[in-house]
Amino acid sequence: MRRALFITLVSCLITIHQTRLINRCDLAKLLHQEEMDGFEGYSLSDWLCLAFVESSFNISKVNENVDGSFDYGIFQINSHYWCNDHQSHSENICHLECQELLNLNRLSTIHCARKIVSATGGLKNWVGWKMHCSGRPLSYWITGCHLG
Repeated sequence: MRRALFITLVSCLITIHQTRLINRCDLAKLLHQEEMDGFEGYSLSDWLCLAFVESSFNISKVNENVDGSFDYGIFQINSHYWCNDHQSHSENICHLECQELLNLNRLSTIHCARKIVSATGGLKNWVGWKMHCSGRPLSYWITGCHLG
């Protein structure tokens, strides 16, 4: 009985912490379909660079910040301002549960990212994008991706 319980517990923990990566070109296709290329002046390459520097294309990434807030999903959207995680105070500007940001199929991540970019600062709201993507040649991010 104990052994069966232990195996079940380990299986659950492995499932919970399982990394879910999306292929760079698959993400490019999804962003292209959702008309993110050129949104607020940012290219698909900007979005791909953002996803890489924030999460390494990990849809399920959750990161705890020093202030007690958490960043969720492929774009590491913060719970203090943009979503509700029921763990920290949230303004919940995107009007969604943070867990929804861990599943690209719902498109919640893209809709929330649109709100963030439409706010003052654009992609500069993400420190990673400012430090690693802004002002750099980024066209290689979509090399080999067939978007048509």
